[in-house]
Amino acid sequence: MRRPKVGLALGAGGARGIAHIGVLKVLKEANIPIDLLAGSSIGSVIAALYASGLDISAMETLASKLKRKLFVDLTIPKLGLISGDRVKELIRILTKGKNIEDLNIPLAIVATNLYDGKEVIFNKGPIDLAVRASISVPGIFEPVIWEKKMLVDGGVIDRVPISVVKDMGADIVIAVDVLASLNRTKIDNIFDVIAQTIIIMEKEIVEKQILFADFVIYPKVAHISTTKFNNIKECIKKGEEATLKILDKLKEKLEKGVKN
Repeated sequence: MRRPKVGLALGAGGARGIAHIGVLKVLKEANIPIDLLAGSSIGSVIAALYASGLDISAMETLASKLKRKLFVDLTIPKLGLISGDRVKELIRILTKGKNIEDLNIPLAIVATNLYDGKEVIFNKGPIDLAVRASISVPGIFEPVIWEKKMLVDGGVIDRVPISVVKDMGADIVIAVDVLASLNRTKIDNIFDVIAQTIIIMEKEIVEKQILFADFVIYPKVAHISTTKFNNIKECIKKGEEATLKILDKLKEKLEKGVKN
C-alpha cells in the first residue's frame, strides 16, 4: 500500500475565488498533502502562487490589500476592456519569474483556444503567461495570442479542472467550485453582465464533470460579487468552513491508502 496522491482542482469565479485561500489554509493546517494542482481563471492564480511557495498568510495579506488599480489597465476596446499587462507583471513578480516546470508541486493551468474551442493546458513555460491566459474573461481581458492560438479564460471550457488533475496522476481529487450558485448580488455594470453570462453557460458542463471528483468543496459565496474584491476576509472564511465539512472523510480515505 502507498499513500494516495492528492490532486486539488481550483475553479474559476472571479473575486469569489479568494475562498480558495481558505481551502488551502485548512488543508495545510490538517497536514493534508497536496501533490498536484490544477487551476482555471482565478483558480490558476491561487494555484500558481501556492505552488511557487508563497506562504498562505502572505496570500491572505496580499488579497486583503489588493486594489483594482494594481491589476486593471483599461485599454481602448478592441478585443477586451483590460489589456492585462499589469496583472501579468504582478504574477511574474509574485512567482519570482519561475517557469511551471520549476515548481515543487506539479501544476497545470487551463485556458481556452478561441480559434478551435479546445482546452489548452499549460504544464511548462512561464507562469505569468499561463495565468494571464487563464484569467482572460472574454470581453473583459484582451485574449492572449500564443503559438497561433487566441487564448481566453480557462473557465469557459473547464471551470473546475477535475479531469486535468486526474490525468496528472491524482488518486484522490478534491474540487473547489465557488460558482455552484448564481450571483445573488446586483448586476449593475458590464463586468457583472459578462461574468454572469459565462457562469450560466458553464453550469451544465460543470454539473457533469463534478461527478468525477472524490470530494467537492462548495464555499457559500453566492452572495458575493464575482467582480468586486471587497469581501476578502469573508471569502477566505467561507473557504475554511466548507473545507472543514469534508476533512474527516478525506482523512479516512487517505488512511486507506492505494495498492501499489
